[in-house]
Parts: sequence; structure tokens; C-alpha cells
Amino acid sequence: MAAKNSVSLQKAIDSLSIQDVYLKSSQAECCEDFDPKRTEHNELLVQQMHSVRRSEVLQASEDELILKVYVRLGTRWVLPVEGQDPEIKAFVEADFIAEYAMAELLKTEAVDEFSLKNASFHVWPYWREFLSSQCERLRLPRLILPAVQFNR
Repeated sequence: MAAKNSVSLQKAIDSLSIQDVYLKSSQAECCEDFDPKRTEHNELLVQQMHSVRRSEVLQASEDELILKVYVRLGTRWVLPVEGQDPEIKAFVEADFIAEYAMAELLKTEAVDEFSLKNASFHVWPYWREFLSSQCERLRLPRLILPAVQFNR
């Protein structure tokens, strides 16, 4: 049984419509001592990062309100080192922006709850495609992310 949305979240869902998802910035790198084509990948661990960084409401014109939600995602390949922090061998990170048209000005609590609970679902397909293409370009191990992967 699905959990019922709070009143403020449902108000945000009813008021917002997705307009755009785009890449703000990205960084991808294999470390100097790491050759992904000639490394035994079964000893590497894959770690994921997901963070909703912030949101902002903009008055685009006299009768147009926009919500921008900034979402950071990342994946890194690390080599475990006993008793120490793992060695980062490669990483791919990206900051995305999800933009929504607002039918009406929402309270801060509704915007915050929507940003934290819903915006990442709109960004996720773009991240999956971006990560997959970066892995191919860097010759990193093929990594297929599930359709959705978020903590409640």
C-alpha cells in the first residue's frame, strides 16, 4: 500500500509541472595510476552519491513562477584499503537542475518537501544516461543503474 502524501506535498504536486531537466556541471576522471582497461574490476567497490542541494523560486515574468531544484549525483569506483579510507580510482559526478512551472506561489514547506521527495525522480533518467555514456567514454566498467533508487 502506497504511503499517503502530506497536504503540502500534494498541493505542490498539483501546482507544479516539469518544464526542463538539464546539466549544470559535471566532472569525470580516472586517477593517474588507474587504467580501467587493464584493471581487475572485481576488487573495486562502486559507491553512489545523491543530494538535493537547494531549490529556488523565480519570478520569470509578471505571471510566470518557476521552481528550480538543484540535484547532485555521483558514482565512484574505490579500492578498499584495510584500516584506511578507500582509494578513489575513478568518479563521475554531475549537477542537474529540474525546472517546474508553478501554477501558484507555494509555501516554503511545500516547495522543500517536493524538492526533497519528488524532483530526483525527474532527474534520475538523465543521470542514468549521463553515467552510462561517461562510463563508456572513460572505459569504466559498464554500470546499469536501476530505474529508480532513492532512500525514503
